[in-house]
Amino acid sequence: MFKILNLKDHPKYAARAAEWFSDKWKLAAGIYYESIEKSISGGTAVPSWYIVTDSSGRIIAGAGIIDNDYHDRPDLTPNLCALFVEPEFRLKGIARSLLDRARADLYRAGIERLYLITDHTDFYERCSFEFLTMVSELDGGKIRMYVSENRRFATHEA
Repeated sequence: MFKILNLKDHPKYAARAAEWFSDKWKLAAGIYYESIEKSISGGTAVPSWYIVTDSSGRIIAGAGIIDNDYHDRPDLTPNLCALFVEPEFRLKGIARSLLDRARADLYRAGIERLYLITDHTDFYERCSFEFLTMVSELDGGKIRMYVSENRRFATHEA
């Protein structure tokens, strides 16, 4: 059994979640912590950070919703970022459930679309994302941009 937690509603996990994301994506924990704290105190839908815990409270997955995931299209916002599921918990529907929850929350907040950049095309297409365009990453490389219509997930429970 697992629980999807929006860190806005569970601020006690902020520091632990920042360290977990840092470990997975090799960015400084302070970058994650600052965004997580902004999500907790900001009163807006973006940024938002989610973790998934197992029955013992261990973080087994997580993802963020931020304005821009380091690409040249600030008009295509908000963006999914940092989605990660621990290897032993993959192929159990956790990532899809996390995506569905985030899209439902965004829709309830009046945000109709969620964007992401990725090379993992098959997975996201199975999760109702559609290819939109190629964008330039801030380091100059090109990457695929996908979009999802959040209204499809409006009935997903929080």
